[in-house]
Amino acid sequence: MNYSTIDSPALLVFPAQVKRNINEMIRMAGDASRLRPHIKTHKTSEGIRLMLDAGISKFKCATIAEAELLAMNHAKDVLLAHQPTGPRIGRLLQLMLKYPETRFSCITDHANIAQELGEAFHAHALVLDVYIDINVGMNRTGILPNEQALELHEMIADQRGLQFMGLHIYDGQHRQADPVEREKACDSAFESVHALVGLLEAKGFPRPHLIAGGSPSFSIHAQRMDRDCSPGTNIFWDRGYGLICPEQDFVPAVQLMTRVISLPAENRICLDLGHKSVAAENELAKRVFFPAHPELKAVAQSEEHLVLETAPGHAFKPGDVLIGIPYHICPTVALHESLVAIENGVVTGEWKVEARKRKISC
Repeated sequence: MNYSTIDSPALLVFPAQVKRNINEMIRMAGDASRLRPHIKTHKTSEGIRLMLDAGISKFKCATIAEAELLAMNHAKDVLLAHQPTGPRIGRLLQLMLKYPETRFSCITDHANIAQELGEAFHAHALVLDVYIDINVGMNRTGILPNEQALELHEMIADQRGLQFMGLHIYDGQHRQADPVEREKACDSAFESVHALVGLLEAKGFPRPHLIAGGSPSFSIHAQRMDRDCSPGTNIFWDRGYGLICPEQDFVPAVQLMTRVISLPAENRICLDLGHKSVAAENELAKRVFFPAHPELKAVAQSEEHLVLETAPGHAFKPGDVLIGIPYHICPTVALHESLVAIENGVVTGEWKVEARKRKISC
């Protein structure tokens, strides 16, 4: 295609590939009703609408801005998968008041926050749906599925302004490249969830609704029909998960376009692809991959530059366009104000990354 009208660095999104990935998510889950995709990867109205058009009605998000973007696009069911604290409690309340047609919920793992949430929403004659966030080994958030979880459940059941909905389980620690080993680890960690469910039922409570997994464990949870699944990166995919999850048939629907801006040495080229344009939390060799030039080796990166080592006598010249696949697409998207939409080799518009903001209105 002709890249002359596209300034670099830029993210190119291919809607046809996005639709393909959405359809594959549905195929793997068996039914769109089992999906609750996370929108942290794309943060766009276009991505939301494509999933709505495909029959997906439940979503997950990490920020108030993402939750509001979902409501603005008429999503019916939105889970804030980030325990609200401080001003976010009031902001979540504002969302419920402003968008009454959307059903909002959130996660919690601590009695103090649950009480604060209940009191805030009861004061406005509202009831907030909550899921208990369960820690199954990632040790990032959540409460262990033991007596503490039972006590929190009982506290929520007695708290005015709250309605217990179920359990939220994120197991992003399972990143084994061998799908069989990843499945064993995932199922082993989930045994504690089954035990907690059994304890709740033994006490006479109805079986809680389960929301489980993310991108790496999606292929496992999709086969377990007692839970909803929360894939996130799958809508766009990236190099990192492509290597970790070879059993998942997704394709990179977003590409990084960059240009050669300098030839600083005989075996060096410099691109306009710095920290501000591609996620830089991984080691230097695992930030971007160039499929057409797998021999290129990253040797240095700064805010606006990426220096690559190549063979002496190469044919690169300033102005040449290179196309790369990010290793981690989620934070890469958040670095860009918009994505350039490409259909049949032609620029057809742009997708604004609206929820990269910390605040839209609420």
